[in-house]
Amino acid sequence: MNISIAAEPLWWIGSFPVTNAFSVTLIVSVIIVVTSLVLRMRTFQIVPTGLQNALEAFVENFRNLVQSVTENQQLTTRLFPIITTFFLFILLSNWSGLLPGFGTIGIREHGEIIPFGRAATADLNTTIALSLISVFAVQFIGISVLGLRGYAKKFFVSPLHKPYVIGTIVGLFELMGEMTKLISFSFRLFGNIFAGEVLLIVISNLVPYIFPLPFLALEVFAGLVQAGVFAILTLVFLKMATLPAAH
Repeated sequence: MNISIAAEPLWWIGSFPVTNAFSVTLIVSVIIVVTSLVLRMRTFQIVPTGLQNALEAFVENFRNLVQSVTENQQLTTRLFPIITTFFLFILLSNWSGLLPGFGTIGIREHGEIIPFGRAATADLNTTIALSLISVFAVQFIGISVLGLRGYAKKFFVSPLHKPYVIGTIVGLFELMGEMTKLISFSFRLFGNIFAGEVLLIVISNLVPYIFPLPFLALEVFAGLVQAGVFAILTLVFLKMATLPAAH
């Protein structure tokens, strides 16, 4: 079976290709939005049980995690929805590629199978889009908290003030670091998820049935870790963006 590093188009809308990864992106997005709306309209019990108990435990623990980084209740309230959305979307996207039939059931074309489904985060376009949103959010939050002038002082330091030329160089390096986040975020997530899919496909073709199960469990854990890493790094960068310039 041919393993494509790029998402394969299933059909076209004019000149726009609808790929298998893009389709999964839409499905995951709809699941998150619909679930959020259903939970918002639902009447919760005063004493939680079952699913409500699990949901409240997740929200409380995740909010506490955000609070431990921001150390600011107002900032926590502002950042919690962003970080939670990142985590849930990436987690569901990572795990979607582990569902039965993903990568194996699809359209046969020129002797090869184009799968209907592919993990959204196994497509570099998706991870770049997520990274762009993350980097943009960092700049937006930083400017909104410190103001444009205060935020710019973190990167543009006059060589005439302490620590003089060194401060100017360090500031420019920090500015370059903001741009490199886009590359590191997108390729780290894409590389881990795509490599996991390749591993599972190869193992399943070489030794099917029971032998791939440990690798499947490993990918479930890896999908959780990668979602957590992306969300927590974004949270840390958001917090750092709100801190005033040290010089």
